[in-house]
Amino acid sequence: MFQLLYADSKGRMYEHPELSAGARTGNLFTEMREEETIPLPEGATLVLIPGGLPVGIGRNGKFTVLSADERGKPVFAVGALLPQGYTRTLLPAFRRKDRKPLPLFGYAAVGWRDGAVYVAAGQTDDPRKWNPVYYSTPELPKLVDECVKRHSKNRIIRQLAKCALEYQCFTAQNIFYKRWEGGIPVSPACNARCLGCISRQPAECCPSPQDRIGFNPSVEEIEEIATPHLTGAEDAIISFGQGCEGEPSLAAGSVSEAITRIRRKTEAGTINMNTNAGYTGGIKTVCRAGIDSLRVSTVSARESTYMNYYRPRGYRWEDVCSSIALARRQNVYVSLNLLAFPGLTDTPDEVGAMVRFIQEYDINMVQMRNLNIDPDYLASRIPMGGQDVLGINRFIEILREEIPGLAIGNYSRPVAT
Repeated sequence: MFQLLYADSKGRMYEHPELSAGARTGNLFTEMREEETIPLPEGATLVLIPGGLPVGIGRNGKFTVLSADERGKPVFAVGALLPQGYTRTLLPAFRRKDRKPLPLFGYAAVGWRDGAVYVAAGQTDDPRKWNPVYYSTPELPKLVDECVKRHSKNRIIRQLAKCALEYQCFTAQNIFYKRWEGGIPVSPACNARCLGCISRQPAECCPSPQDRIGFNPSVEEIEEIATPHLTGAEDAIISFGQGCEGEPSLAAGSVSEAITRIRRKTEAGTINMNTNAGYTGGIKTVCRAGIDSLRVSTVSARESTYMNYYRPRGYRWEDVCSSIALARRQNVYVSLNLLAFPGLTDTPDEVGAMVRFIQEYDINMVQMRNLNIDPDYLASRIPMGGQDVLGINRFIEILREEIPGLAIGNYSRPVAT
């Protein structure tokens, strides 16, 4: 059993002597179970849930909202933000009166036991390359400044400088560190209105954590960044489709021409696109140009769930399927960027649909992503509940059992070409 962990208004955290830790899956409160928890990993961050009252479990087994401490002072629910390489298994249990959606974070449930914090999560990849100790280092500002001066006319570099220093974006920083996966934003436009979009939200929702690029990069600007990275970086990957942009396949003309120019100079490294794959014409163009891999974002393999979350403009779920089928026929490595949410992803209907989809379309990899969104906001737009959930860990086990050879992790890997 785990004790309830809560915080006061100054952020000081306490374990409750009588209430055990509550958690949430979909719309339902539950308990934190041993098999779904691990000790809080290095790099995780404990945070207050704004306006959230913690929900624990009393000795009578009933869920209890803790509204104040023993002195009558306000208390707040606590959650954890996980580092790369870890997948959330349960959400924090809390109640809020404020209807404005929470900031776009992937809150995970936490509890206290034997003098340590535990979190509802599991390790699903090797986090070495994404360990925060390798990022935002003291030398980064100098590396950024030198690169901006060398490429003073390149607008992408200026955008990446902002992303690297202000947003602490790891793929932007990798361009300046000259290593691993580096991001190149290419599209200010998007053909979807995702509920959890991190670069553009409607006024009535939560603020987006970063701004979208406001220009259309040229072929020359793209190639000027991509070629040196592919030829000089360790385990080099260039990825189009970053958090600071829209849908990169809408810029397929310039991207495909850049790919052609790059591959005339070098076959080194992996050229990847992170995409919703709704614009099949654009996917066809970049596949013909010789792109190595696609990471296709989805929240589900069921059309109704997909449409409710992505709210696409000008395409449907069947277009996503067509794009993936086309890419696999071209021998492009296809990963699913699966936005996982406990209580949705792990319901029997969703699990069955996902297994059938991966098998039918010969998907190479599933990359687990913790969906960063207010649970109440998501539940108000996508039906949840009514089914016994299998659990995120069991979902992953089923994928391994039913689809031998499927790679499962959290982020992109170099593709042999």
